[in-house]
Amino acid sequence: MPTDGPAGEPPARSKRADAQRNRRTVLSAAAEVFVTSGVDAPIRQIAARAGVGMATIYRHFPTRADLVTAVYRHQIEACAEAGPALLAGAGSPLDALRRWIDLFVDFLVTKHGLADALQSDSDRFAALHTYFLDRLLPVCAQLLDAAVDAGEIRPGTRPYELLRGIGNLCVGRDSDPRYDPRRLIELLLQGLQQPRPA
Repeated sequence: MPTDGPAGEPPARSKRADAQRNRRTVLSAAAEVFVTSGVDAPIRQIAARAGVGMATIYRHFPTRADLVTAVYRHQIEACAEAGPALLAGAGSPLDALRRWIDLFVDFLVTKHGLADALQSDSDRFAALHTYFLDRLLPVCAQLLDAAVDAGEIRPGTRPYELLRGIGNLCVGRDSDPRYDPRRLIELLLQGLQQPRPA
């Protein structure tokens, strides 16, 4: 059983848990700030949102590129983990696919500005893109396969095509307030559905 360290300090395991919790809090706060203020938002704004000191952020993420990369990976993981959970809990595979695509669109918005932030480190960006594909393509495939097996959508849609198409529909959202990609994405999903028998 762990005991307190010298001078009543908490055990190392508790410190590690606190550090992990702080890290997750910072990542969530940074993702929210990036949506509203972009990846160049002041670190003090992220610290205030997370309820931590700036030193905590710099301890975990020494450079802005480190922070942006970590936020990107954090968002990829959240999106990847949501797929199986939605499939298990949604009313139908198509409903799970719709809800997952909605999360994916949110993720694309959070990712806005990432390429500029990492321009000086193209190897890092390439690795992130590979990670993105490795984590999200299998989840998308699982959701598509389940919807096909349930007879809800037509077979033949490849996961890469769908994610790329959704990504393309999201381009321009930030520069034109009249444009809502979600409406066109809904039309895309309607086009995937199997026609109902008359």
